[in-house]
Amino acid sequence: MTHIFVNIPTNDLEKAKSFYTSLGCDINPLFTDENAACVVWDENVFFMVLTKEYFATFTDKTLADPRTHAQTLIALSRGSREEVDQIIEAGLANGGVEPNEAKDYGFMYSRDLEDPDGNGIEFVYMEPQAAAQGPDAYMAEQAQA
Repeated sequence: MTHIFVNIPTNDLEKAKSFYTSLGCDINPLFTDENAACVVWDENVFFMVLTKEYFATFTDKTLADPRTHAQTLIALSRGSREEVDQIIEAGLANGGVEPNEAKDYGFMYSRDLEDPDGNGIEFVYMEPQAAAQGPDAYMAEQAQA
């Protein structure tokens, strides 16, 4: 089984923990201390939110400021369009920012959210048939209906 651990920097670990729990995540106390918090999305996906100082110990590269530079875009799927909207609203109510408009491609719906540190997360819902058939076949089928 594969697990994914995404390391992201924070200026304020307590604020980051509060933000992510407001989105419905849990914090795993076994991997949380004054330097890091293990944010649990589900049994396979985790964010390791690290203080910038601690994050810097893992690389010799200059840290990018996520408010001004994009280094990665993280996308997480949701089970419906409504779930996408709900998690964005929870994030906005707890210090997050929606940097651009929702995107509706017919087969896929997505919205972007930045956490209080500027780390970007895209929440996506894709029609199950589009995921199975591919977007072109799904959209062609929808046009014929």
